[in-house]
Amino acid sequence: MQAQFSLQSELYPKLTPAGAYFAVSGNSENPSRTFLCNVLGEKSPVAATPEKVQSWAQTDTLESAVNILYRLQKLEFIQGVKEPESAVTANMESSLPSLLQQMSDTGRALLANDTGLYIAEAGFHHESAEEISALAGEVIRLSEQHALLIRNNLNINQSAWGICDPTGQSHLAFYPLYFGEYKFVLVIAGTPQLQSDAFVKMVEILYQRYGF
Repeated sequence: MQAQFSLQSELYPKLTPAGAYFAVSGNSENPSRTFLCNVLGEKSPVAATPEKVQSWAQTDTLESAVNILYRLQKLEFIQGVKEPESAVTANMESSLPSLLQQMSDTGRALLANDTGLYIAEAGFHHESAEEISALAGEVIRLSEQHALLIRNNLNINQSAWGICDPTGQSHLAFYPLYFGEYKFVLVIAGTPQLQSDAFVKMVEILYQRYGF
């Protein structure tokens, strides 16, 4: 993907799947996450004017805001498009099951909150979804309890957990996601398919509901 986003009024910011994941995969504040989350928080498409870019970055100068923007481009977390997408208006409850289905090569995935209750699911029986969601609640608790060990001592800058076979292939993966003060876990059975518009759309829907 070539960086194409610039400070031109006809271009609109769009998060890539990698950018959407970075934005909500942690709750620690940093300039890149702040920028991406502020873009997600827009209620309608907004062009990348100098004033808006500085507002998204929450910096004192336009130069520092542009530096953040270009770093995000280089990481392929964000791109600019000439035709803005429509504002997110989809009903969360009706939209999530079909989006979740697209995130697994087996069509099985669910979204649970940090209390161990599932919000939506695709491909699981109700009883299995309840038990997996309870496990997901424990996973996010463990992830946060041992965050210093994982990130500082082991230098692992990832928060996802998995149940793997002897070859390392994941059979059940757990992805803690953060939207403001709300915490969720995306659980995927089989091979995750997160490099898709479905994941970005799910993040957008959830951020519009919970990210403020």
